[in-house]
Amino acid sequence: MNRPHYILLPVSPLFIAFSLFCAFLLNLLPWGHFVGVPDFVALLLVFWGVHQPRKVGIGTAFVLGLLMDVHDSTLLGENALAYTLLSYCAIMLHRRMLWFPIWTQAAHVFPLLAMAQLVQLIVRFFVSGKFPDWFYFVESAMAAVLWPLTSWLLLAPQRRAVDKDHTRPI
Repeated sequence: MNRPHYILLPVSPLFIAFSLFCAFLLNLLPWGHFVGVPDFVALLLVFWGVHQPRKVGIGTAFVLGLLMDVHDSTLLGENALAYTLLSYCAIMLHRRMLWFPIWTQAAHVFPLLAMAQLVQLIVRFFVSGKFPDWFYFVESAMAAVLWPLTSWLLLAPQRRAVDKDHTRPI
């Protein structure tokens, strides 16, 4: 409880849109067949759902899910359903998660991302009858490990001072 609490500047909607666009571009890269590459869009939807629930909500998650469905050539609505549930759960937990240290937040993020992957797995199983191996859930663990870096990187623009005053501690 001795860690400092910073007063953050308001986040720019353009920065949110840019970060989600960059996450979408990272998901478009052809490394989907590698084990352990996280779903960057899901990670950022959780992040912005926790930190800015009024600006990034379920509608944004649904639209990004449809875009990922089109890119992945999966059943239309599979990623949209998973991202919508993920965003809803992140918004439900946002007040609780912000009280915890960063690694405890990552421990909260892992079950959320695993739940979204489980929803995708269930939909794929009912449609195709195929069940992937258990390494399928490694990407949720990798995304949870990336949570501290993501938090540091995306909160950095909000930590800067508007006007530099070396005599005040905030």
